[in-house]
Amino acid sequence: MDEREFLTKSDACLARVAGWLEELDPDEIDYSTGDGIVTIEFPDGERFILSRQSATRQIWLAAGAHGFHYNLDASGRWVDDKDGHELFSRLAEAISNKLGHPVEFDR
Repeated sequence: MDEREFLTKSDACLARVAGWLEELDPDEIDYSTGDGIVTIEFPDGERFILSRQSATRQIWLAAGAHGFHYNLDASGRWVDDKDGHELFSRLAEAISNKLGHPVEFDR
């Protein structure tokens, strides 16, 4: 995948996440977007960071004490480079754990 394709696909991923976050309760979660970054903030001040990493052609998620690196696979899914879990389900799981109730990524 060349740089242009990576930027297009990673931007689409980040926009998809931002659209999903928009649907969540703003009293429980806030978010902001920047060039290649989605910052998710909770009322206690903790932040999760989802960011585009152009040098490695990955998307990285920092959630609590955990960090994950995602590659785009042949089927168009962002999957972890260690255990193969999918980005959107892991993000929903991490947010669910933080909020103390389930949220589902359904976009």
